[in-house]
Amino acid sequence: MTRISKASVFALAFVASVGGASCSSGSSTPSGGDGGARDGSAARDGSGSGSSSKKDAAQDARHDGSSGAGSSTGSGSGDARVDTGVDAHVDAFVDSGRDAPADTGKDSGEDAHVDSHVAVDSGVDAGNAPPPSCVGIGAGIGSCGAAAESCCTSPEVQGGMFSRTYTNTGTGATGLANPANLTEFRLDKYLVTVARFRKFRAAVLPTTGVGWLPAAGAGKHAYLNGGQGVANVDSPGSFETGWLASDDANVVPTDANLACKAGSSTWSATAGDTDPLPINCVNWYEAYAFCIWDGGFLPSDAEWGYAAAGGPMQLEYPWGSASPGSTNTYAIYGCHYPSGGSACAGVDSIAQVGSAPMGISLWGQLDMVGDMYAWNLDLYGAYPATGTCTDCAALGPATGRVVRGGDFQESAQPLLSWQRSINTSTVRLDTIGIRCARTPIPGG
Repeated sequence: MTRISKASVFALAFVASVGGASCSSGSSTPSGGDGGARDGSAARDGSGSGSSSKKDAAQDARHDGSSGAGSSTGSGSGDARVDTGVDAHVDAFVDSGRDAPADTGKDSGEDAHVDSHVAVDSGVDAGNAPPPSCVGIGAGIGSCGAAAESCCTSPEVQGGMFSRTYTNTGTGATGLANPANLTEFRLDKYLVTVARFRKFRAAVLPTTGVGWLPAAGAGKHAYLNGGQGVANVDSPGSFETGWLASDDANVVPTDANLACKAGSSTWSATAGDTDPLPINCVNWYEAYAFCIWDGGFLPSDAEWGYAAAGGPMQLEYPWGSASPGSTNTYAIYGCHYPSGGSACAGVDSIAQVGSAPMGISLWGQLDMVGDMYAWNLDLYGAYPATGTCTDCAALGPATGRVVRGGDFQESAQPLLSWQRSINTSTVRLDTIGIRCARTPIPGG
C-alpha cells in the first residue's frame, strides 16, 4: 500500500465527532481518583509482592533482554478511510503539533462519530513480524473489531500539546491547566485480549524450563531523551528507570490469581469463548511486563490523556460530546451490555474488544473508555502547579498507580476524557486490564 504523508493523514483523518496482592475481596472498581478518595497503599515498594519462590538461582535466566520474538518496529500501511459527509475539524493537526496551543475544544453538539480515522503504521501489515501476542490467527489474536484485523493494530498518535486538567460539557473546554507536550507515539487500538495474554502467560510460566521476565531497564520510552525515556516530574533531571529487578516477584499470572472474582474474571487457560474479551485480574506489574514482552511499554498518564482528549481538541469523551447512551455503541459501561439494561451479569456484561464502534477516538483507538480500565505508567499525584510537562510521567515517591477509562459496570462519569482513578500496583480487579503503547514508526 502507498504511504501517505503525516500532514495529509491528519488533514483528512478527523471528521467532526466532536458532538455527536492478591485477589481483592473488596470493591471491584478502582479506588479514589479525581473526585474520589485517595488510595494510601504503597506502590512499587515491594509491599504486597507475589510469590517469593520465583527468586531463586535460576531467576537470572528468565531475563533474556529482549522484548519478545517478532516485536514490531517496522512500518505499516497508513490507509486513509475518509468520510466527507460532515465538516472536518483538522486545523490543529496539519502541522507537527509540537507547539500548537490547546484550542477551545468547542464542538457542534452533533452526534457524528469519528469514522474517518487512518489506521496508521500498525506495524503488522507491511511484511513486518507481528508482536508475539498476535502471531497466528483466531479470535482475540488476528480478528478484532468490525474490520476483523490484527488485535495488535497500533495507530500512531500525532504529537502536540494539550491541557491535562479541564472540563467540557459539550460546549467547549474550560478550566484548562497543567499543559503537557507530547512527542508522537503509537497506542494500541484494542485492549489486550485473553488470547493475547495467554501467549504471554505461557512465556512467563512454561510447563517446562525457566520462564521469561523483563530485563532490568526494559520498558522505557527509549526513543525519547536520548534513550533515557520519559522525564520524571517528581525528580527533576531524572528519567524513567524501566523495569526493576525488584518487580520480578510480582509477575505471577497463575490460574488462581487470574480468577480474582468468580463470575466476572475473563481468563481461561485454554482457548474458548472468552478469547476476544479483554483480560482482567492483572496487576500493574503484569501489565507492564506484558507490554515489554510484546515489544511496547505502558502509556504514561499524559499519553493516555492526550489520546483520549483528542490532543488540543480537549474533547468531552474520546469520540466527542454525544451522550454514551445505553445502546453499547459508544462505550461498554453501566452494565448495559449486552441488552441495554442495567443489571450486571458477570462476564456476560463484558464485551469483546472493539464492540463499540461509535466510540472510536481521534487517532483510531477503540474502548478508550468503558469495558476495562487500563493501567498507566504513572504513580498517582497532583499535577505540578506550574510549568509544562514535556514527555513526562510522575514516577514517585507517591502512592497508587493511575488507571483510566472506566469499566463495564461503572457509571458514565469515569468515561470523561480527563478523569483519572487510582489503585495499588499489586491489586487484581475484574475491572482493570491492559492497553500498550509503542515506539512511533520512523518517518511515519
